[in-house]
Amino acid sequence: PAIATVGLTEQQAKENGYEVKTSVLPLDAVPRALVNRETTGVFKLVADSKTMKVLGAHVVAENAGDVIYAATLAVKFGLTVDDIRETLAPYLTMAEGLKLAALTFDKDISKLSCCAG
Repeated sequence: PAIATVGLTEQQAKENGYEVKTSVLPLDAVPRALVNRETTGVFKLVADSKTMKVLGAHVVAENAGDVIYAATLAVKFGLTVDDIRETLAPYLTMAEGLKLAALTFDKDISKLSCCAG
């Protein structure tokens, strides 16, 4: 799988004085990855636990470079986890993984329907 990253890692955020909250979503929870039979990989979001501002995003997956663009905008413009949750992510795309990762901060993705986000 490819690797794409933007912003701070969890460790870098802590070293910069942030209290962080993270979300890790394995690819076997992303419908497009299941269809492609490419479930080796992960989506990880790093957020400031006080404001839930997205500090970093890390993707290990086929087409990670295509997926990271939305996360780049989130980091650059100071978007929050809720901003990502409330934004449309087309079903059956790898980009949907970013939204699903945002949902996993406080929901069990396995309990949601395919289109619940």
